[in-house]
Amino acid sequence: MVSLPELRDAQIDPLDAAATAYDTLANNFKKHADDLNTQVLKHVFDGRWVGNAAGAANTAMQTTSTRLDAAHTELSCVSGLLREASESFRLAQSKLQEALADAKTDGFTVADDGTVTWPPPSAAERHDPEYDTPQRGKAIADRISHAVGEAANADQKISKALDGLTQRAKTGAGLSLDNAAADQKSVTQLGTDLLNAGFPPEGAGATEVNSWWKGLTPDEQQRLIQAHPDLLGNRDGIPAAARNQANLLNLDHLTKEYENKPDPSDADKQKLEGFRAIRTKLDQAKTKEPPPVFLLAVSDEGQGRGCLSWGNPDTAKNVSAYVPGLGTKLSDVGGKDADRARNVWQAAHNADPTAETASMVWLGYDPPPGPLDGDPRTLEVMSGDRAQKGGANYDKFMGGLRATHEGAPAHLVALGHSYGSTTVGMAATQGGGTGADDIILVGSPGTGADRASQLHIDPKHVWVGDAQNDPVSHLPAKERVAADGTGAAIGAKLAGPLGAWTGGKVANELYDDFGDTNDLWFGKDPAAKDFGANRFAVADGAPLSFDSHSNYMEDPNMDTSKDPAKRDELESINNIGQIVAGKYDNVTKQDGR
Repeated sequence: MVSLPELRDAQIDPLDAAATAYDTLANNFKKHADDLNTQVLKHVFDGRWVGNAAGAANTAMQTTSTRLDAAHTELSCVSGLLREASESFRLAQSKLQEALADAKTDGFTVADDGTVTWPPPSAAERHDPEYDTPQRGKAIADRISHAVGEAANADQKISKALDGLTQRAKTGAGLSLDNAAADQKSVTQLGTDLLNAGFPPEGAGATEVNSWWKGLTPDEQQRLIQAHPDLLGNRDGIPAAARNQANLLNLDHLTKEYENKPDPSDADKQKLEGFRAIRTKLDQAKTKEPPPVFLLAVSDEGQGRGCLSWGNPDTAKNVSAYVPGLGTKLSDVGGKDADRARNVWQAAHNADPTAETASMVWLGYDPPPGPLDGDPRTLEVMSGDRAQKGGANYDKFMGGLRATHEGAPAHLVALGHSYGSTTVGMAATQGGGTGADDIILVGSPGTGADRASQLHIDPKHVWVGDAQNDPVSHLPAKERVAADGTGAAIGAKLAGPLGAWTGGKVANELYDDFGDTNDLWFGKDPAAKDFGANRFAVADGAPLSFDSHSNYMEDPNMDTSKDPAKRDELESINNIGQIVAGKYDNVTKQDGR
């Protein structure tokens, strides 16, 4: 067992030194095996020695080579266990030190057995309804007990594993390649188990994760980032700077992994393209003026995950998280959608240059393929399943932004475009909503809600941008498509209602037959008066053109002197910037449909 004083006073550095010594010993055994194979065996075979003695010598040398390889593996297992011990004890010690420091700050006394005591309450405290010293003392005692228990668990399991390796070294059983391979597998699994035990559980909320992270020393935080970036980079509740550092390592690892796939699928190639695009965008950002760019997420889950933030969301006053929609690929996180997020940052900065702003693109779900991708799964846009799942992930991400923010709470804005607005809307209707102060929906085919008041936010803070000629924001209700012969014929092909995007005749029919209804594909039209949101002014856009669906977040600083029509398109991004900056009086509005 491990006691509180033992963990508190433990000197862990010698474990690292011992691990390094075993690494050196293991490498020497490996060198002996290599020398035997390349120097001794080579000369024996080249000498064409034959006969019974030659056969016996060959067998003996092969056996020795095998035993040296096994010894190398066994010694590597010892060094690995010692490093796992060091890592586990440092994590537990950091938690204990933080709990002891908090106890000292609160004036509590901690005994060597972990008991926490405090002075009896004064008369005023006894009558104070907010007096919570016992609860705080119990919480600190629980933290101390958990840290000591964690160290004891690691000590027991690592000691048992080391005893096993020692016994096999004494008997020679460890000199079998099969036994050595089994030991290596066992040690690897033990390391994973101990590491997971030291981390917050998988279902832990962002606040719990952030509290755990802040309880680690800076050295331990850096050690974990370098050793286990895959466990930190995409974890909500880890601060942006640490996530960025971890994800830069993850990005390099994923890129190399997918570059070296022997027979990559089309999905693999698409992910690799995405990883490379994100790297290119990060490299380009280094050569440009502020804001700095943070890589808040990257993984190969599903179709690929990624999140780039222009500015630090943990320190910014105004924070915007943009969700792209239909047809978005991972490469777009390093392409057009990264540019849109940068344009939002610029527009908000223009609206209030005195306030620090962070604007990000978040791809934490699998949007349905676009109608031009030639993918039959495009029909999945008819379902809200992807938006529902994405909305749950988005809620967690927004909770993480709240948990890691420093100082006064940020002005947090949820921004969704196209199917991304459906994802944001479904996120807002779940549980307590997104936690955002404002919700912006642009080019929306509906949110799954009938009223802005259903988005768990004051309706005056729901904002809708909808180009009059945007075909997506005119997608008719499923019921009407099913009842209409034209809609049914379209739905039988790849496009379904999305045929409006490529067929002028069909698009015209959609406008003629369904343009006046407030029922869209995913619920009521957010731009309708009855929905109850603010509709901000945007350009009408070209009739029957998909460009009308794509011009909501243009560069607000673009030169429009040679193309006055572009000037009208900037009204949308400028209004978005005013909302993100909290300058509501400067937003130009238009009537709902």
